[in-house]
Amino acid sequence: MDRHFTATVYIFHEDKVLLHFHPKIQKWLPPGGHIEPNETPPEAAKREAKEETGLDIIFISQENIEIQAPQAIRFERPFVCLLESVPAHKDTPAHEHMDMIYLAHPSPHANLSIPCEKGFRWFMYEDLREINTELFEDTKQILKKLMSCRK
Repeated sequence: MDRHFTATVYIFHEDKVLLHFHPKIQKWLPPGGHIEPNETPPEAAKREAKEETGLDIIFISQENIEIQAPQAIRFERPFVCLLESVPAHKDTPAHEHMDMIYLAHPSPHANLSIPCEKGFRWFMYEDLREINTELFEDTKQILKKLMSCRK
């Protein structure tokens, strides 16, 4: 089975998380997508967030240690990594995503109003109950862990 590297980012502002409704799969998801050749996972997460939402983001640090050496520097570590099954769709066979999932905030001067036609919406933790059936189980578990701590 083919495997693709992807990067996803949960963007938090105050007590809300930004999700978009994916029309093809009929689920609410955080922004994200495939990692391009020669792109690091955090670069992909930032690019996808900007392309999909227009927001510049700042990662919430997940580092255990800071390394800055002549031959090696650290790059942002994901919050969690998932191997996700993607079913076949039209001409695309079933495959898996190796997803690097990041947490972030909008940059301080970001315009937080996202055009409605992009399908994005800011959700408070309580609002997630109304879309429960329109969330993947992994998304539910991540949001429950992260947003219940923010209440």
